[in-house]
Amino acid sequence: MKRILVVGAGFAGAVYARTLAEHGYAVRVIDRRSHLGGNAYDEVGGDGIRVHHYGPHLFHTNNTAVVEWLRRFALLTPYQHRVTALLANGTHVPLPVNRTTLGTVFDVELPDQDAARLFLQSQAEKLDCIQNARDYLHANIGRRLTDLFFRPYTRKMWKLDLEDIDAAVVQRIPVRTDDEDRYFPEDRYQFLPADGYAAMFERIFSHPNITVELGTDFRHEMLDGPAHCFNSMPIDDFFGSDLGPLPYRSIRFHHQSCVAEKAQSPTPVVNFTDFGPFTRRTDWSQLPGQVLRHTGRRTITTEEPCDDRDNDMERYYPVKTSDGRFQKLYERYRERAQLMPNLTFIGRCGTYQYLDMHQVINQSLSGARRWLTGRAQAA
Repeated sequence: MKRILVVGAGFAGAVYARTLAEHGYAVRVIDRRSHLGGNAYDEVGGDGIRVHHYGPHLFHTNNTAVVEWLRRFALLTPYQHRVTALLANGTHVPLPVNRTTLGTVFDVELPDQDAARLFLQSQAEKLDCIQNARDYLHANIGRRLTDLFFRPYTRKMWKLDLEDIDAAVVQRIPVRTDDEDRYFPEDRYQFLPADGYAAMFERIFSHPNITVELGTDFRHEMLDGPAHCFNSMPIDDFFGSDLGPLPYRSIRFHHQSCVAEKAQSPTPVVNFTDFGPFTRRTDWSQLPGQVLRHTGRRTITTEEPCDDRDNDMERYYPVKTSDGRFQKLYERYRERAQLMPNLTFIGRCGTYQYLDMHQVINQSLSGARRWLTGRAQAA
């Protein structure tokens, strides 16, 4: 039986491991952490509430094939996510920006969607060239909304100004002129695994051809022997960062237990619009299926972005600048990796991409199938 090494037990590693195991390969999975699931890992705390250890992971997609694959390993609880932003005066407004948000922020009457659209157009600036995130936002929503909802959050999240951020980073956040207040209104499938991500990953890795070793760091000598290695570790780490490190943003998660019979906010997640250190707060008890034991307490998690070097090298978000300098550095590492025929980098850190969960699964399913097809043709 041919052997495969998978580095990382998050979504990318899980998909590759399960797919290859089902095709008869002996798959060894290693992960430096003490748990399965990567950044989607969750656990039930002392308050009797299931908490996503690395921040809220809310599944949303239009990809039916991805959903059908997940349904093999978990019951899926429908959930329509909503977010509000906390303004300086204590008012909560919907995010992404919609007609209600516009009316509240500007204190104007917008009787219908046409009025909201015309008002938003009046705020936009005419620009001949879009060079960065600031230009994109000024051209689409104007300065006031940019400075309220995007500039402080961007500065905290990325430690960069909008002028230094690639426009693609903010293009993925819609601005609406209707009353739609769901965070992912265009996605057909929106859900959480009914008994948590940790249980789902246990089922994915539960296959006789898969062995899992947690708390295990990758070593280069591990490449001797397996037919192939699918590696989700940071690609620059693999090469000792000898061309220079690829920067990532990280997050410190501050978990707090409190006594509160009623929710303290209208939505499970609240974004902060100030220039303080925190970006958002999650009340886990407001998410479906998270309360397993009623203890009269709530668990609240507040997020504080930071550099990965200030958080034990926990890497969450690749940094995408308007000049593309880090993407160019990644390409140099990728070209070097392509010279190693028995090695494939996968996942967010391996490919230095900001990928949602469904994108990682889809990318990994496609990658595993291409590899299997290539092996079959070469035989």
